[in-house]
Amino acid sequence: MFEGATVGSVTEPDPDPRERRSKLVGLKLRALVRDHLGDDSVAEPVGFAPGAALLHGDVAWVLLDDRPADRLGAALVWATRVGARSLQVIAEAGTGVLARRAEAFSIPVSVWRSQGRLLTAAAPSPLPVSAPAPPAHEAMRELIIAGGATPLVEHGVLFGEVRGLEVCRVVDDPFDRAVRLEVGVGAHDREAFQMLHGDVPTVESLARIVEAVALQRRVDASPHPLNRLAAERFVRWRIEQDPDLVGAVAIRAVPPPLPRLNLKDPTPCVAAGTDRHGRAIVVVCSTGVELDLVPFAADARSAAEAADPGVDDTVRLVLATPSRDRLPAIEQIAALLRQPVEFVPID
Repeated sequence: MFEGATVGSVTEPDPDPRERRSKLVGLKLRALVRDHLGDDSVAEPVGFAPGAALLHGDVAWVLLDDRPADRLGAALVWATRVGARSLQVIAEAGTGVLARRAEAFSIPVSVWRSQGRLLTAAAPSPLPVSAPAPPAHEAMRELIIAGGATPLVEHGVLFGEVRGLEVCRVVDDPFDRAVRLEVGVGAHDREAFQMLHGDVPTVESLARIVEAVALQRRVDASPHPLNRLAAERFVRWRIEQDPDLVGAVAIRAVPPPLPRLNLKDPTPCVAAGTDRHGRAIVVVCSTGVELDLVPFAADARSAAEAADPGVDDTVRLVLATPSRDRLPAIEQIAALLRQPVEFVPID
């Protein structure tokens, strides 16, 4: 008898785990909204990739299940498509970030933290301040420069980039806390390099990697893993080399509002400077489908304004993306911002 079969019946295959999870999240959303409103007429939820969503009257309710802090854009898209006049966002984590970013939009957005079956209004969390690198790490800066990479600091981490791709990072050894410069693209590559070359890379070994990466990070280069990674940072590097692409006279890379998690997942990046009219400008670069680009960019503008309280006017915000990635959905979200945003194609 075949494995899994039963006498007199046919064994049904297990449902798709994602489909099962989606149904459970939908049931949870409906129960939360019904209990919160005390209204048994709450509609059934509909499909919504980052969680579940439903429309009750003219109010959109969205439960964010997957990476909630990065899903406000998706929630706004759904709310506008169903014609909602306001949006209620529920999540178990990341609610402070969601509440802060929600303040940038003209559509009323409320954020709720789910604790069991109770919904609690979420307060906006303050923007984190990007800390400097520790002095012991800064001692490695000259080695990064000597190897041909560009040193950058984001949220306390000193690393070296080549045309937007990270090729080295200063770390503390987890065992003896010694400071060392790890060379390679990503954590696994850095670990492999360390096993082959030891804890102290030479300028020559870093320079070889820099040369190999620079060869692939060109506008006219053929597709290659080294130019697929961190493509949005290559866009930023191009703007740094030619600020006129976004109407600026000076531009530099600045830390993102929140630390990026890894090199593999595309994450918008930020540059800041001055435009032709002497106005402060923030440029947020992105590639691919990134529905949270606009909430992220609003956060970046707020960070720039907080860093320079003397700014007399609203910081000019520019979204720099390839033309193919300027999607109607992103334009819909941008139209909801309280302060204007510009799109500039970088092809």
